[in-house]
Amino acid sequence: MKKFFVIGNPIEHSLSPTVHQHWFKKNNVKATYEKKLLEEKDLKNIIKDIKNDHVAGINVTVPFKQRIIPLLDELSTVAQSTLSVNTIYKKNNKVIGDNTDVGGFQKSLMDNISKESIKSALLIGAGGVAPSIVYALKTSGVEQIFIANRTVEKIVNLQEKFGPLLTKIAWEDLSKQQLNVDIIINATSLGLNNDHMIDLNFSSIDKKTIFYDVIYNPSETRLLQKAKKHGCHTVNGMKMFLYQAQLAFEIWNHIKPVIDVDLTNILAKKLYD
Repeated sequence: MKKFFVIGNPIEHSLSPTVHQHWFKKNNVKATYEKKLLEEKDLKNIIKDIKNDHVAGINVTVPFKQRIIPLLDELSTVAQSTLSVNTIYKKNNKVIGDNTDVGGFQKSLMDNISKESIKSALLIGAGGVAPSIVYALKTSGVEQIFIANRTVEKIVNLQEKFGPLLTKIAWEDLSKQQLNVDIIINATSLGLNNDHMIDLNFSSIDKKTIFYDVIYNPSETRLLQKAKKHGCHTVNGMKMFLYQAQLAFEIWNHIKPVIDVDLTNILAKKLYD
């Protein structure tokens, strides 16, 4: 029986096992998928388990998406371009890192809006999934991305990678910035417990601006609530989560699983009951 894991720290919040176990059952795949709480010193061992065929594949979440890269033999083109890995597997005796966050984000956007309508963006956050979002926006034709993050160093790292596409906004200036952009994306964990609010100058925000929050639990963060009240179209991170999982499942099992009503009902019950 094949073994799969999602690794991170913290990891208890992950719904990945629920999703993949549902798809194993639906597609008659004999496999298990579990959460694994790791420290950085444990990463070598999990990669060794893949090399030795004790583990068939892993998903990687914060804080290891960048830190695990030196332990891998090869990166996919997208993983190399973002220097961010969320899916790992073995092929031709090599341990390969891939990135399905990019495809997950792009597909979730295409479900909601035509990519031609997005030419400028504000990205809040520069760690975790942010490099994948910048790459996804860039390859979708976005011409200007403003970026704000509490740690300036992370913005500098992204600017080195993506160049003049990115314009830094000081974190403390967010609340007074004139925000004339097509989409505003929260890629931070602010709002995860629904107790923090990102302070934006809503009086300068057009009602046609789309608000996208990578958080999906709660289904509507305070930022999305305020944006909806302002009259803006809002999108949470659930579809991105499902699409990146679908792409990972396909890489590992060569089957494209269906995101069906049964699965969305199971997740809704777990999250919102």
